[in-house]
Amino acid sequence: MTVNQPLKNYINGEWQTSSSNNYLQVVNPATAEVLGSVPLSPAIEVNAAVTAAVTAGKVWRQTPPTERVQYLFKLKNLLEDNFSDLAETITVECGKTLTESKGELRRAIENVEVACGIPILMQGYNLEDVARGIDEFMIRQPLGVTAIICPFNFPGMIPFWFLPYSIACGNTVIVKPSEKVPLTMEKIFQLLEQTQLPKGVINLVNGAKEAVDAILDHPTIRAISFVGSTPVAKYIYSRAAANGKRVQCQGGAKNPIIVLPDADIETTVKIAADSAFGCAGQRCLAASLAVTVGEAKDSFTEAIANTASNRKVGYGLDPNVEMGPVISPESKQRIENLIQVGIDEGGKLLVDGRNPQISGYEKGNFIKPTILQNINPTGEIAHTEIFGPVLGLIHLDSIEEAIAFVNSGEWGNMACLFTTNGAAARKFRYQAEAGNIGINIGVAAPMAYFPFSGWKASFFGDLHGQGRDAVEFFTQTKVIVERWPKDWSRQF
Repeated sequence: MTVNQPLKNYINGEWQTSSSNNYLQVVNPATAEVLGSVPLSPAIEVNAAVTAAVTAGKVWRQTPPTERVQYLFKLKNLLEDNFSDLAETITVECGKTLTESKGELRRAIENVEVACGIPILMQGYNLEDVARGIDEFMIRQPLGVTAIICPFNFPGMIPFWFLPYSIACGNTVIVKPSEKVPLTMEKIFQLLEQTQLPKGVINLVNGAKEAVDAILDHPTIRAISFVGSTPVAKYIYSRAAANGKRVQCQGGAKNPIIVLPDADIETTVKIAADSAFGCAGQRCLAASLAVTVGEAKDSFTEAIANTASNRKVGYGLDPNVEMGPVISPESKQRIENLIQVGIDEGGKLLVDGRNPQISGYEKGNFIKPTILQNINPTGEIAHTEIFGPVLGLIHLDSIEEAIAFVNSGEWGNMACLFTTNGAAARKFRYQAEAGNIGINIGVAAPMAYFPFSGWKASFFGDLHGQGRDAVEFFTQTKVIVERWPKDWSRQF
């Protein structure tokens, strides 16, 4: 990987050096190696991307859907051909294990595959003779210019919840990658360039808050997709909506998993550990609370503590490593501070992963799996998103209490139940207030042909990413009511 190279923007089919004098270093979170530098592009460069997108859109929307998806077929093959290199790039700049990076990239490709079905997915409907001699039909048309503001934790996957659907529907796109992990998207745009998409259909603008605000305020951008923390999601949603834009904002989470006494403990512990500590806990579907019910407490607690203590932590390119670092020194410090909050609130530190020494990677942002037992269900730590490899343990007496606890929180991204009882499973999925429900599943991540749901403070908007929701989000409906009296034809 090239070191210390300044990244460029991609506007109107050309790689362009930013006019900004402000650059941030892109740092490998495991080694502290500087990988390159990313420009904090000014608003004028967002405006240039919008201008290019508007010009391209005039022709792109007239391109038949069957032709538009041909570029996606090419992209799918290019992603497959460069799969290993892209996965390694994700690991190097984001920190997750190579296995996790490959899984992320596979989900990205699946979204490209689903979007290739746009000639069917984008169809409208019609009805003849809604009144005598009058027909009515609904069609879907593209919105125009759309924008994607990306998070750091899935630099290869999350942009593909949106990008392939937007361009397949006939829109043009501006992507603003996370300034913490811009290298993956740069490589993906190099592949997009090879598809020979018309100039201006896709554009890449690096940057931070100034670039984001320029996107939120630009009058020509019609729709914005975002994934990140809830405070930022609220900011983006409110500012973009105030400017009349269509918005979908995925926010934060505090995902609980409920373990009933009849659960298969061995399987449950393995799945729960993968959920809580996979990607170092930096995913919006990471389990952050485990609620044991009744007799499940002792067996689950002992087993999860043992599993957490033995999880191998290190550089994600090492095939034996099971968990990598968190993204930055600031994140590491914030997570460790929150662990102390849990202790101060009366929690018992069952497994302490703070300040580990990883041989050969002493400068990395490492925290080992951490477990806090007996945390206060009404305390700060039980309701604060930690976004790190920390699992809190709570014990309740019944599934009714567990469901009430799940529904008492402000979040609603995911909730999971572990049981062998079908009636309990149905009760849980029926009553739990979360957008993604798992039954004996630790990461209830929807496939690309289902929407990535989310409720309450975990999502702002009404149409989610992926699948049919994405098609609806990136199109606007037009209804035509039509009558052709026979006598009119004689006039021509």
